[in-house]
Amino acid sequence: MDFPTVRLEQLTVRRGAVLALDGVDAVFPAAAVTVLVGPNGSGKSTLLDVLAGALPATSGQVLGLRQLTVAYVPQHSAVTPDLPITVAETVAMGRWRERGLLGRLRAGDRAVVDRCVEVMGLQDLRTAPLTRLSGGQRQRALVAQGLAARADVLLVDEPTAGVDEATRRALLDALDAEAARGAVVVHATHDEPAVARADHRLALRDGRVEDHRGAPTAGGRPPRW
Repeated sequence: MDFPTVRLEQLTVRRGAVLALDGVDAVFPAAAVTVLVGPNGSGKSTLLDVLAGALPATSGQVLGLRQLTVAYVPQHSAVTPDLPITVAETVAMGRWRERGLLGRLRAGDRAVVDRCVEVMGLQDLRTAPLTRLSGGQRQRALVAQGLAARADVLLVDEPTAGVDEATRRALLDALDAEAARGAVVVHATHDEPAVARADHRLALRDGRVEDHRGAPTAGGRPPRW
């Protein structure tokens, strides 16, 4: 399936008195993983919020998102661990866009959920409540939920923050697989191994674009973008 590239043109966003993004031009290619890098406060989370439709632009525009579906995965620390739901129920929430909040999951939906649980290595925790999971396990469950949405655009905020190496590899493998499916994949990170694996990099500082190019890849391979 071919998905259009998403573009930002002179995107500016104010959060109260704070100029969070200032005239950002950027391209997010389909079938590629784009990393957002930069210091805290540089505008990475604001940009994800705009792409997710949770925050309007003050000026400028986002092109290519119309008619596309979007899945957004926050950091596990942004989600209360006290939700009275299991891992399987958490992942199944990714199918709500297709079935609605009260819709019954079909066999195909259950197969997608099962596959995402397996991909993220959560088979033994399917019936475990979120309250029993470690931070890394919760992050896996949230990413599995995003994968279950099968969206055209997958946005992830700091997927590898505070996780062990095995979880890091699993999360980055999952993002690569979504890009291979044809999706636009964008994630914010401070993690150098994650940057090294990406196809495309957008560096922000003080709400402005500092660097915008194909990311360097491990082993000296040329970037795919």
